[in-house]
Amino acid sequence: LTSTMSAPEPDNQTHGPIIPDLSGAVPTSAEARAKRHIAVLEEELQTMRQERGTKQRKTTYYVAQGRAVHRMVVLYTGLEDLVAENDRRYEDGLVNGMVEDTTPEQDRLQRGYLALAQSLPWLHSKLAELDIDDSEDMLKKIKRGADAARGDDTSTLKDLIATWVNQDFRPSPLLRSDDKQLHGFVHNICGKLLCPAEWDWSNDRVKAGICERTSDYIVSENSWPLFVYENYTFNSSDLEKGLFMSKILVQAFKAIFTSPSSAREADGDGDGADILENNRCARRSLNDQVKVHFALSSVSSWRTVDGDFDYEGFWNNIVDFFENVPGPVTQHRVAKLLEWWTRKIFGKSHCQDLTPEVVSRMSVTALAEQRKALEDAAFDSE
Repeated sequence: LTSTMSAPEPDNQTHGPIIPDLSGAVPTSAEARAKRHIAVLEEELQTMRQERGTKQRKTTYYVAQGRAVHRMVVLYTGLEDLVAENDRRYEDGLVNGMVEDTTPEQDRLQRGYLALAQSLPWLHSKLAELDIDDSEDMLKKIKRGADAARGDDTSTLKDLIATWVNQDFRPSPLLRSDDKQLHGFVHNICGKLLCPAEWDWSNDRVKAGICERTSDYIVSENSWPLFVYENYTFNSSDLEKGLFMSKILVQAFKAIFTSPSSAREADGDGDGADILENNRCARRSLNDQVKVHFALSSVSSWRTVDGDFDYEGFWNNIVDFFENVPGPVTQHRVAKLLEWWTRKIFGKSHCQDLTPEVVSRMSVTALAEQRKALEDAAFDSE
């Protein structure tokens, strides 16, 4: 009878020695093994969830940070090219002690990398920490955010610029935001604003030559379009006068960097706080000129070249105007233009004028003195 009864599970035994089986393993119950296996799986699942959550948070962060790239750093150049140029310069400096004989394109890339390091201060050290695969993945996510922001900006400006043109010029027919085929040189006002500043759009010969794309009237990135000039007027004896000071540029800048509603006020100065004297925001963020040109044109989708007009070349010309100056006189003029933009967008702060003497005459200080005088009077009366 005893031999026919099943033995109790090993983990339930409380008496007698534990004897390994032929495998050398101490016997355990199926239930206990299943519980331990489930615990291990649950721990692995929890780890996977945490890693997925961490990865998702990193992706969200990189994409969000990337939205600044096409607005503040570069509009077309790949981030990998900026990183590669900085590495090349550093390596040349280690070998030769200095970097010599750089090309204009290489200088643009390096200035772009410096702007990138200013806009995303954490990126330089992060590139040093990550391996090559993680670095490439991070840059791809940053680019995703940059492209998304550019798409949002062009979509926003497409609608707003049609509204601004209709309000300021009252064209007939009105400019429609939902039909880009009616923009560009087929529309009289868009044609005027896109026309190279050195030509007179009101001249029928000029207008016909541009529309028919004759060799005498080639519209390219080598001419400043009229819309970048203040009051949309051009002084052939002083090409810099009014350059990058037009109302539509101020409106576009405000629509992208502050809010679309703030773009309604573009004639006066801004009402915000002053910012740093060397305003990198205004310096490189004037790439909205490229987006304004795109919105005024008949191009239906974002591209680098439209006919004879190279948008990337146009962008480079704008950046070079601000950053590749021939000397101190030009640098001073650029600084004055940036001051104008700072005041136009952010207003002017008078904090430096609030000296202790001025503050002492203001109501907060006066009230504090009155309260102290009351306390002193009460103490003396006692």
